[in-house]
Amino acid sequence: MNTPEAVFFWRKLDAPGHDSCQFFRRVRGFRLQGVAVFVEGKRICQLRYDVHADAAFRTTHARVTGFVGKAPVDLRIRSRRGAQWELDGKRQPRVRGCIDVDLGFTPATNLLAVRRLALRVGEAADAPAAYLAFPEMDLRVLPQHYRRVSRAEYDYRAPTFGYRGTLRISRIGAVVDYPGLFELVRGG
Repeated sequence: MNTPEAVFFWRKLDAPGHDSCQFFRRVRGFRLQGVAVFVEGKRICQLRYDVHADAAFRTTHARVTGFVGKAPVDLRIRSRRGAQWELDGKRQPRVRGCIDVDLGFTPATNLLAVRRLALRVGEAADAPAAYLAFPEMDLRVLPQHYRRVSRAEYDYRAPTFGYRGTLRISRIGAVVDYPGLFELVRGG
């Protein structure tokens, strides 16, 4: 396995938990590989994720394994030609056209949208994602809007959740501060 380009360790702010992730540059793209350990309600959760993207930071496939309480989790997500998505081999027409996957339990996948959009300061873009809803573990469209306000800050909106905040990011595009949800404890 290659040496990661960067590693991250986040603290969850809205409930007890942490997330650690490695970011790899590969010959034909990029990879995020990590594990989130947290408490949701009264359930202890451990979710490992492995997300692959092409050279343009478009998600190609992902796998999520682990457990939510006593229930095992083993999901395979794939984006086919024409941004057609599958979850465990079943077509997901309601997320057709989405380019990014957003795993609802980790800030790691925001890196892919930030890098793919490559916005200059003052520019903005909508980036609806194929969102793995947690704890339901199904795919839904998550409308997202990014507006770059400085070299290291984005005004971010996810209207489905009524969320708006200023995301601070690292030099490679990883979330450093996701107000109210996550903060980077260590990265490099």
